Amino acid sequence: MALSQIMFILLIGVVGFVGFKRYSRLRRNILLGKEPILEKDNSTRWKNVALVAFGQKKMFKNWIPAVLHFFIYAAFVITQIELIEIFIDGIFGQHRFFAPFLGGFYVFIISFIEILSVLALIATVVFLVRRNLLKVPRLKKPEMKGWPTMDANLILIGELLLLTGICCMNGADMVLQDMNDSHYVQTGNFAITGWLGPMLFGGMSAEGLIGVERFGWWLHIIMVLGFIIYLTYSKHLHILLAFPNVFYAKLNSRGEMSNMPEIMNEVKSMMGLIPEEEVSADAELPSFGAKDVFDLDWRMILNAYTCTECGRCTAECPANITGKKLSPRKIMMDIRDRAEEVGTALDSGTVTLDENGVYDDGRSLFDFITKEEIYACTACNACVEACPIMIDPLAPILELRRSDILNESAGPKDWLPMFNSIEQVGAVWQMPDARDAWTNEI
Repeated sequence: MALSQIMFILLIGVVGFVGFKRYSRLRRNILLGKEPILEKDNSTRWKNVALVAFGQKKMFKNWIPAVLHFFIYAAFVITQIELIEIFIDGIFGQHRFFAPFLGGFYVFIISFIEILSVLALIATVVFLVRRNLLKVPRLKKPEMKGWPTMDANLILIGELLLLTGICCMNGADMVLQDMNDSHYVQTGNFAITGWLGPMLFGGMSAEGLIGVERFGWWLHIIMVLGFIIYLTYSKHLHILLAFPNVFYAKLNSRGEMSNMPEIMNEVKSMMGLIPEEEVSADAELPSFGAKDVFDLDWRMILNAYTCTECGRCTAECPANITGKKLSPRKIMMDIRDRAEEVGTALDSGTVTLDENGVYDDGRSLFDFITKEEIYACTACNACVEACPIMIDPLAPILELRRSDILNESAGPKDWLPMFNSIEQVGAVWQMPDARDAWTNEI
């Protein structure tokens, strides 16, 4: 077995081990949340996956970035065909393993990948310009300072390196085929590197060409394997999580808010709709809403890890547009940051979860999200409608509100008269008569 094969297999093993640990950690962090109540309609769920996750349906509400994103997305998906061949070649010391079996169809596949790669290159350059020169407003909000912006640029630079690897690998290969090198099997000319390769590398020696081809091959595979690990630290985790996130997304009406049976029964009791003997005065007071990630359902934490930080939700938010502090994107980023903080503490071994699957470190989501933010929300669902991968920022906002109001007896001062009125007369407005006094006239 050649040294390059041994190095390749060892590299795959290391990435596999590290990747398993990192993705297991992510799964653990997501499952810190409670079990959600899922609607049982798998046919609709799979339809959403096909249209929204695979088909990018919601992206095309804004055509220009949607088409550019589709170029990168299509290149990423189709390139996996060539990646399979690279893995086979690396393990068994082969070169273009599929070429003899597929013949002219092989040339078509690689040519198609190269055309998509050129389109992805154009899209990558445009996205770099949009982020760093045009400074699109939704990409320059306060929550995007520091790592989020650097993360986006790093992944785009990584795309450029990946495309450079493909160009060097295929371009040098084309010239080596013309030299009738026995290792470099005759495939026929590829659509792009068939003419670009001789133009760039035509005057080089065989040894130099092999060096360029191997450089491109190793650069390509190292970028792919590095990307697998890097995803666990990046917003680009949505490449993988968008599919389960769309599958598990709520299927009920966007404007429908989850009910709280305890509150519903209390209101019914106040209005005399439940017989007094059915109301237990000794019942333990439940905890309402969510104060920390443990109180959210895991679907909301999955939303947070899936967030692409594209800012479409924030750009559509009427509260944010009018200058209020709320940014739905920041809410999702804060939930993810808190889950990561909890995960890091668990990894350190200094804390463990109790029998209820929680622990108390004196911190909560309210250390990340201010009350000013959650009370600025109008519950209009604009953010939910805007998200291209069916993330629901409104759901955790409502849970945080419920926790603050019902558990802490807090809330905006302007809301307190309404709460008092509901408690005293069962209506949102103060009235001198009982709410049902009008029925006496019937």
